[in-house]
Amino acid sequence: MAHPGKRIHILLVEDNPGDIRLTREAFSQTRTPIDLRVATDGVEALDFLRGAGQFRSAPRPDLILLDLNLPRKNGREVLAEIKQDQTLRRIPVVVLTTSTAEEDILGAYDLHANSYITKPVDLGQFDEIVQTIERFWLSIARLPSG
Repeated sequence: MAHPGKRIHILLVEDNPGDIRLTREAFSQTRTPIDLRVATDGVEALDFLRGAGQFRSAPRPDLILLDLNLPRKNGREVLAEIKQDQTLRRIPVVVLTTSTAEEDILGAYDLHANSYITKPVDLGQFDEIVQTIERFWLSIARLPSG
């Protein structure tokens, strides 16, 4: 469970500007204080997570929201690298993508995704999903520290 008042760091790995905006807006309405950072492709996401280059002082995320369809390095490759890395593998990864394909769902879980959520097309449903992520991952579930 998140500590009351503790700022939660979330890394959103998403290349669609509209989805980034929707996610920011939805999280701005949650009760939990959230620091939402964005990586717009897989290479940038891994640099952020490893504190490489411009991300040297980036906070370690408490939760990663990962799209599968990304430029430069796709979400499957990013997920595989996160879960093979001793220092990153404990960070929960929620796949948040448009794909409803069974092979994508199975593939994400085979790579040890912590959950798989299909993005809704309806704006109200999108807000509901973000609120559910906040309620479960930031209020009910215990996140690993450090």
